[in-house]
Amino acid sequence: MGKKLSLLVLPGDGIGPEIMRQARRVVDWLVRHRGLNFNVHEELVGGAAYDAYGKPLSDEALDLAKSVDAVLLGAVGGAKWDGVDYDKRPEAGLLTLRKELELFANLRPAICFEPLVAASSLKPELVSGLDIMIVRELTGGVYFGEPRGIETLPNGERRGVNTQVYTTSEIHRIAHVAFDLAGKRNGRVTSSEKANVMESGLLWREEVTKVAADYPKVTLDHMLADSCAMQLVRAPKQFDVIVTDNLFGDLLSDVAAMLTGSLGMLPSAALGVKGSGALYEPVHGSAPDIAGKDMANPIATILSLAMALRYTYDSAAEAQLIEDAVQNVLKGGLRTADIMQPDKAMVSTSVMGDSILRAMDKLHAEDKEHTV
Repeated sequence: MGKKLSLLVLPGDGIGPEIMRQARRVVDWLVRHRGLNFNVHEELVGGAAYDAYGKPLSDEALDLAKSVDAVLLGAVGGAKWDGVDYDKRPEAGLLTLRKELELFANLRPAICFEPLVAASSLKPELVSGLDIMIVRELTGGVYFGEPRGIETLPNGERRGVNTQVYTTSEIHRIAHVAFDLAGKRNGRVTSSEKANVMESGLLWREEVTKVAADYPKVTLDHMLADSCAMQLVRAPKQFDVIVTDNLFGDLLSDVAAMLTGSLGMLPSAALGVKGSGALYEPVHGSAPDIAGKDMANPIATILSLAMALRYTYDSAAEAQLIEDAVQNVLKGGLRTADIMQPDKAMVSTSVMGDSILRAMDKLHAEDKEHTV
């Protein structure tokens, strides 16, 4: 076996443990069949951690997260914890991980698997072959800017304040991530902001343009965020990589996600400075209404593991094998409830996991035949 690959697994709440169980099976398969030397740790996060420790992320779990190569998270949250203090809500555990690991780059792919083209709300010709990567700045902007808060004015009115703020270095580092990715894809970056009405947007446009000079083989264009949202539902295949700030990235990535037919299919990555750690998680939530029913779709979590293999563990071949296996299972007509289509076979979480592993077995055997 090669060097030891460290991974922290945080199943979380709701359907998190069920979907993570299937991802763990894929990790075990990779150890047995591809010789990857994984050292896997598991801890609590979110509401489960609050129930056990009184806070959504224990100090021990945070220390582990800082020490491993990558973190794979299931989902956090649920109505059970709606009444807890704001700083102890399940989502605070996730925000703590992003902050403490300095995960500034959120990668949200929007890929429409060919067997699911009919599940999209758009016409098939608009989404067939869709493959967009949205690069969202994750640690700056209006979600973190100061001053912020709710205050009462002398006349008795209440006022909420949030500050949109970015620095040159914050813009440059996220832009470099986008241009590097585009250089390995189709060579196009669309930078999205509101330069027409926001000074922070104007700064964003100017600084991204400066970074573009370092990438002569990548084409850059600028698009106002509202126009970008419109174009995503009008002609989404015009995009390759979209780079944008925290707020607009939050909105645009959800728009792009729904082009693919289901949030249950989409992985994501949050990356920091190289070597500082990474967090991978499915885009969907904890879905407490179906928790424990063996109904959840594990594909987004398994594809999040594939992203970890590609971006953290330098194992692109294994990542591609997982992605191809998912594609083949979908071609075979198997669906979980969230992506069910007419004339297809609905299967449980565990059966979907079984099917992906069988598809991986077949692809692995074919690989071995080709190398003999």
